[in-house]
Amino acid sequence: MKRAYVETVFVVLVAFFAGCAPKGRMFRGDLQHTGTYGIVGVEQVEGLKWRFRTGGWVRSSPAVYGDAVYFGSDDGSLYAVDVKTGRAGWIFRAGGWVRTSPAINGRSLYFGGEGGFLYSKDIKTGHEKWRFKTGGKVRSSPAVSGGVVYFGSEDGRLYAVDIATGKARWSFGTDYWIDSSPAISGGVVYFGNGGGEFFALYATTGNEKWRFKGGNGWIKSSPAVSGGVVYFGSGKGYFYALDKDSGRELWRFKISEGWIDSSPAVSGGVVYFGGGDGHLFALDSMTGRELWRFKTGGWIDSSPAVSGGLVYFGSGDGYLYAVDAKAGKERWRFKTEGWIRSSPAVVNGVIYFGSDDGHLYALE
Repeated sequence: MKRAYVETVFVVLVAFFAGCAPKGRMFRGDLQHTGTYGIVGVEQVEGLKWRFRTGGWVRSSPAVYGDAVYFGSDDGSLYAVDVKTGRAGWIFRAGGWVRTSPAINGRSLYFGGEGGFLYSKDIKTGHEKWRFKTGGKVRSSPAVSGGVVYFGSEDGRLYAVDIATGKARWSFGTDYWIDSSPAISGGVVYFGNGGGEFFALYATTGNEKWRFKGGNGWIKSSPAVSGGVVYFGSGKGYFYALDKDSGRELWRFKISEGWIDSSPAVSGGVVYFGGGDGHLFALDSMTGRELWRFKTGGWIDSSPAVSGGLVYFGSGDGYLYAVDAKAGKERWRFKTEGWIRSSPAVVNGVIYFGSDDGHLYALE
């Protein structure tokens, strides 16, 4: 009885604090990775607020908190940049690419990189609090909940690390690399691996709740959890909707060609994701029925963000697009000089995203 009571209280607290967390502090906006950013979008681009140049591709998705935006670059650095001026506050040299999106909790910031470490930094100064070593590169963006940071590594393990001590609470081994970024809902951690397996683990213990074997390619797509359903894409072009409690397949959708590495956004009964065939898709979240598709000139690895009735996403053609969420019609586009794999963050009427041209952009 005591254990059941403690687990119930934990689930309630997780749900409460997840709901209170400001949008933009982590990958895909919240612990469920729904990709939604409130009601203030950017109806029309008035201009470039600023752009910040790094020495490498910017594939990290930015996290925004307070007066700074935080992101990594393939030049081996993690940057803290002032949201008003576009000037660097502090820079940390990690020594290898940083493609994860930082997660922010209190005064601490967490991110991983090519060297196989997960880092904990003071958000104001960049001072290192601790680092945790894994056996592989870390592309999986961390999620913080209940005093624990969760993330995957290319050593095939999902880690739960205590944020106060930097020591592992538990780790869960799979047979393939983990690039998928974990989503957390109701005290359960959801993620996929490079062998096409999808897992649900209890957040407190790391014990397996269920697993799903689709058999249709790697899973780099990070899951989104909404309305009792978990959504994700796969390397052979299948998009899945599973019951989050049992892992039972509810429906699947196949794109015409290419992979689905894009992480889905879920808003207003619609799930949005990009494909290797260059389309952004909008499906009915309950049935999987296609509502519309929007064609770009390149592959879409960027994960869409939904705000103010618009869907924002990047493409391999170098454009950031804004598309009407209901009609699937283009509202505007903005050109960069590189592939946009970074997932945009929409905070206080400004869109932040990175490009393979080495810049982080702020549009308003």
